[in-house]
Amino acid sequence: MSFAAYKMMHHATGIEHCASGFISHSPADATPRAPELPGDGLDSDWPSSTKLVGPVPNLITVAANVLEVYTVRIQEESSNLMNSKPAKRGGVLAGVSGASLELVCHYRLHGNVESLGVLANGGVNEGRRRDSIMLTFRDAKISVLEFDDSLHGLRTSSMHCFEGPDWLHLKKGRECFSKGPLAKVDPLGRCSAVLVYGLQMIVLKTAEASSGLVVEDNTFNSGPSVASRIESSYIVGLQDLDMKHVKDFIFLHGYIEPVVVILHEQELTWAGRVSWKHHTCMISALSINTTLKQHPLIWSANNLPHDAYKILAVPSPIGGVLVIAANTIHYHSQSTSCFLALNNFAVPVDGSQEMPRPGFITELDAANATWLTNDVAMFSTKTGELLLLTLVYDGRIVQRLELSKSRASVLASDITTIGNSLFFLGSRLGDSLLVQYNSEVGTPTPATGAKEEVGDIETDAPLAKRLRRSPSDTLKDITNNEELSLFGTGPNNAHLAQKTFSFAVRDSLLNVGPLKDFSYGLRINADPNATGSAKQSNYELVCCSGHGKNGSLSVLQQSIRPETITQESLPGCKGIWTVYHKNLRSDSLKGAAYEDEYHAYLIISLENRTMVLQTATNLEEVTENVDYYVQGSTVAAGNLFERRRVIQIFARGARILDGAFMTQDLTFKTSNTEAVAGSEGTIVSSVSIADPYVLLRMTDGSIQLLVGDPSTCTVSVIIPPVFESSDKLVSACTLYQDKGPEVWLRKTSTDAWLATGIGEAIDGTDGMMHDHGDVYCVLCYENGNLEMFDLPNFNCVFSVDKFVSGKGHILDSFFHSPVNDPVNHVKKNSEANGHGRKEANHGIQVVELSMQRWASDHGRPFLFGILSDGSILCYHAYIYEGSENAPAVEDVYGQSSISRSSTSSSRLRNLRFVRVFSDTYAREESTSGISSQRITVFKNVGGLQGLFLSGTRPAWFMIFRERIRIHPQVCDGPIVAFTVLHNVNCNHGFIYITSQGALKICQLSALSSYDSCWPVQKVSLKGTPHQITYFAEKNLYPVIVSVPMLKPLNQVIQSLIDQEVGNQFEHDNLNFEGTYPVEEFEVRIMEPEKSNGPWQTKATIPMQSSENALTVRVVTLYNTTTQENETLLAVGTAYVQGEDVAARGRVLLYSVEKNSDSGQAKVAVFCFAYPQLLDNLKFNHPYSSQVSEVYSKELKGAISALASLQGHLLIASGPKIILHKWTGLELNGVAFYDVPPLYVVSLNIVKNFILLGDIHKSIYFLSWKEQGSQLNLLAKDFGSLDCLATEFLIDGSTLSLTVSDEQKNVQIFYYAPKQSESWKGQKLLPRAEFHVGAHITKFLRLQLLATSADRTSAGSDKTNRFGLLFGTLDGSIGCIAPLDELTFRRLQSLQKKLVDAISHVAGLNPRSFRHFRSYGKAHRPGPDSIVDCELLSHYEMLPLEEQADIAQQIGTTRTQIMSNLNDLTLGTSFL
Repeated sequence: MSFAAYKMMHHATGIEHCASGFISHSPADATPRAPELPGDGLDSDWPSSTKLVGPVPNLITVAANVLEVYTVRIQEESSNLMNSKPAKRGGVLAGVSGASLELVCHYRLHGNVESLGVLANGGVNEGRRRDSIMLTFRDAKISVLEFDDSLHGLRTSSMHCFEGPDWLHLKKGRECFSKGPLAKVDPLGRCSAVLVYGLQMIVLKTAEASSGLVVEDNTFNSGPSVASRIESSYIVGLQDLDMKHVKDFIFLHGYIEPVVVILHEQELTWAGRVSWKHHTCMISALSINTTLKQHPLIWSANNLPHDAYKILAVPSPIGGVLVIAANTIHYHSQSTSCFLALNNFAVPVDGSQEMPRPGFITELDAANATWLTNDVAMFSTKTGELLLLTLVYDGRIVQRLELSKSRASVLASDITTIGNSLFFLGSRLGDSLLVQYNSEVGTPTPATGAKEEVGDIETDAPLAKRLRRSPSDTLKDITNNEELSLFGTGPNNAHLAQKTFSFAVRDSLLNVGPLKDFSYGLRINADPNATGSAKQSNYELVCCSGHGKNGSLSVLQQSIRPETITQESLPGCKGIWTVYHKNLRSDSLKGAAYEDEYHAYLIISLENRTMVLQTATNLEEVTENVDYYVQGSTVAAGNLFERRRVIQIFARGARILDGAFMTQDLTFKTSNTEAVAGSEGTIVSSVSIADPYVLLRMTDGSIQLLVGDPSTCTVSVIIPPVFESSDKLVSACTLYQDKGPEVWLRKTSTDAWLATGIGEAIDGTDGMMHDHGDVYCVLCYENGNLEMFDLPNFNCVFSVDKFVSGKGHILDSFFHSPVNDPVNHVKKNSEANGHGRKEANHGIQVVELSMQRWASDHGRPFLFGILSDGSILCYHAYIYEGSENAPAVEDVYGQSSISRSSTSSSRLRNLRFVRVFSDTYAREESTSGISSQRITVFKNVGGLQGLFLSGTRPAWFMIFRERIRIHPQVCDGPIVAFTVLHNVNCNHGFIYITSQGALKICQLSALSSYDSCWPVQKVSLKGTPHQITYFAEKNLYPVIVSVPMLKPLNQVIQSLIDQEVGNQFEHDNLNFEGTYPVEEFEVRIMEPEKSNGPWQTKATIPMQSSENALTVRVVTLYNTTTQENETLLAVGTAYVQGEDVAARGRVLLYSVEKNSDSGQAKVAVFCFAYPQLLDNLKFNHPYSSQVSEVYSKELKGAISALASLQGHLLIASGPKIILHKWTGLELNGVAFYDVPPLYVVSLNIVKNFILLGDIHKSIYFLSWKEQGSQLNLLAKDFGSLDCLATEFLIDGSTLSLTVSDEQKNVQIFYYAPKQSESWKGQKLLPRAEFHVGAHITKFLRLQLLATSADRTSAGSDKTNRFGLLFGTLDGSIGCIAPLDELTFRRLQSLQKKLVDAISHVAGLNPRSFRHFRSYGKAHRPGPDSIVDCELLSHYEMLPLEEQADIAQQIGTTRTQIMSNLNDLTLGTSFL
């Protein structure tokens, strides 16, 4: 492996930062909410529902380098009972029955976001304001982004960089900084500040909004809303203000000028000095004058505890700040201060003061907080508890702080309030939650009753969503309230303190991070006979993710493997359709029954005949008894007239059927030109059905339309007048039916009256038409242009030039043509001739189109196009009403303006489409000559919606939150046809036919969640998983899990004292009462259930007290007594007893057997030393497993890594590695090597080579020689490196060593003793280095799949290639795959071009992001031999002309580049 590619396969999911602000809409825009229906039936039950949900801002989330903006959709409880939808997750609270997140935009940035701020726009009138997003990146980069409506995405409004030689003086000589830049924003948006390099504060002044009449005008007029921008910046050196160690800062509310409060430590202290020096922090408030660039100190407060780490600005009208420390909370303002002690460790400053305390003990280190109301803050603690802090105030004077317990929830990494009734808990360690809260004023007793319904805000199990409140908490509330009403200074306070909050979880975002370890095992429904890429979908990745109570196993699968209900052989099949048939009796069915209706017939088209099957219960063939056309193959079938009729279309005609009986028979006309030519006439090539229209495309590129008459249920054929004389050939066409709660496309046309109830106005004559919504016809011509027509009039309402080239945004070329004049249509032909040479070389056409809007209140249509080279264009529609949309007024070419305006009025001038990133889809390897329809839309398969793409690389395109999730399905190879099926035995399932001729009836697994990059199933462990391994022979997964237990404090302290030295502690200064949380370790042996059900714990092996299990591995040892290999489970442990006790650890060996009759696991264990362990082996009762004997061996030092090496057991024990042989009764040492100076993180073995990573001293490369029984050090890396994971990378016959480190880099080394720079072979030489931007915790070596390129070139070298799959702490998964030199050089030159050819979000440079980071440590730059597929994936998103241009510049072709990228995707589709 001299060259490699880095590819991200699953992007980060652990949310680190979140914020809310009006990004994609302003407060004055209609609040995004489902319409509320008038009626007063239920309102009386909800006294609190008068508090309307105000304008709801957007939610912005950041996970590592992934930036997402969401809109919150609120569904209010409809009072009209007829129309009320079932209440969504969390029940009904305060008149709201549901809230969900909908994606606005998603970006993968070339840099990790260090902090996030929302720049409010205070200058503009409140209703029209838009906020901007401020992002900071290491070391000192700031980008400000605003939402651009015309692009429906984020645009960079300013970039500020304080790095490089000009700004070196800001670092004051330091190289390494523990924190990245921290950004905070003034609440009124007048300025913002960023703390860089620890002590430099950059103040960014916001541009003044244009004042005067213009703004006034905008508020009434629908003028554009303005986002805030940065005007200028300057630097404040905090060292000059006598601040040394800044911990946090914030802007205050309620001052005329911006005021920033800085929390800093005057002189540092440490754990050993805390008893003497403990109040070392202080806060200073500076008034910022951005025009004069002055910042006078206006007030300060000192003597704050040393562990204060965060400050919160108290909202108006109270003002001031809260300082959060680990054991206390302090309130300070210019006039008053008060504080609250949280536990016994809180120390008063002078020892005299009595400290007020809440009725319970808690700790607030590592807490996050947000404001629910202007006087109640909510804290999320490190244990996941939610605490409410109430400020009891009179006027602007805060009298005291009150803390009360609320709920348990996910362990949050950030928290933000959205509007006035929602908050979002962003989490790196569990799923992130959107929670609605409601404050009620009154006695707390009824509130507790209400709280019983709400559920614990737990994430993992949806059933456990009930928030419980313990009776003691309720009691406490009541006593607090009585106390308040007695001692409060007026009714005002008592009233305030009696706020009670109820919560309801409304939505959650799935997170699989942090991935500490994973293993690669067989799926339950694996197919042993599969070969090639289909074989890969036999495997799944089982990952240790989460922490503490959010700990779980995540079972990830890159491709979908459905659950087969039944399977038949049916060779020669061409297509398959299911149709409904409505009896007259059930004609009145609407709503839910309509959705749940069973399919009546299944139509299967074979080579030269058609089969018809009844599907009511079982599939029975009824071909003989029905009037369907069965003598030849069928092209399409579907329902018309509200499912009262079936239409079947074959090559030369169509039949309309009522159930089994034909009511009409049609034959299609041939066009006049054909008749003259005397050919056989044209036949139907593709069909699109949208009740009551059917659109046909003929093989000669002409189209015909069948129009249905709902009153008589008959159909007539029309050739649209536009196309009768036209010589333009249609390459693809589809019908789009605009249905749903509101008609969407109509809103994009200019006429205001069209947006209202137009249905009655136009279709007054026949009432049926109103139900169908609007139907549009979308066509693509062979020259690549696209047009949309409204039906039945066939007026062109939208046209796009060169749709085929796949531009980033497409809009109506009638209004936005280059010269912006009506004659442009004439000029186009001459232009086309000019471009002829260029276009001839790609000759790509659109072969299939589909436009669809899935049922949701706010859904926007998607437009899909398949090109003849197999690539897919996905577009998402949006509305943009801009001033430049108006057509040019000057009539230069003398056309009458009247005709012009009449055409333009009906056009969808505000309709635009934005291209959606679809880089996860691997294209077709080769497209066949016959163009069969590959897209099948489904509305409900197991409750999911989207479309299925058949062909050689079948894939599911699922729609969640207005975003497309692409999941391939490779388990059956190519799929010829697909359709949905819903009947008694197959509930919302589907049928597909493989190219081998197998017909399969399937359902999707209900346990997996598909709203993720890969389908995932989470198995809750209620503890932290640390390491997992796969026992292949028995299909078991042993996992190390630790669960926090509360132990008596004196017991914990006793274990930390070395027994020989005796007790040196004096009793008077130690409080032995109380408990202390201690992690208890165990190894759980987990097994996936057979029926894709829940996972079961088959056996549990507990560790001794204060013993931590560090590693678990399945090892194959050669038993020297019986001369046979044995597969055993090996566990390495360490006793963690503090620094006074010498370290020791144990190695344990277990044999695991599975009882064949009941499938239970036996764990037999070999031992001498510890017979008492037998009592410790506990097993879950239904599977009582028998334990024979135990073997364990105690060694000095922690056993941190284990591996089997040619039948021996290699153990890393403290500062040495020892090789043991296994006699069947005990382990005997054979060889040892004192190699790592500190602690072994990972061991990898290939043949007789050992790769070892040390926690601080980089990697070592050793070999084992059997004959002399010796371990030899071959070479090592002499640099210091904090390793996290290591693995061998194999490319043919070359062996490389890969290591990931604490600074988020990856390095690849090689051993070359012949080269002079390797110091006679002692030193490992660098082969590549790369900055990943995430901590890689595990590498897994997997063989690359053979791709088309490999199969053609004869070379055995290609077969033995392995890629490394890796997992990170952010929840992302990627791989490093070897490349041959030719491909590498091509992709590397493409990468250099793309750095400049693409506009990067937030102005980040991908090259600087991927540079190795050493943070000031000496490092000689290594070769740049890794290409970054994160950047290369943008190549497919460029327009075709630019792709061809760039390819030409680097001396290759677009086809060659696409083939290389596609081979890489196929070669690494491991799962």
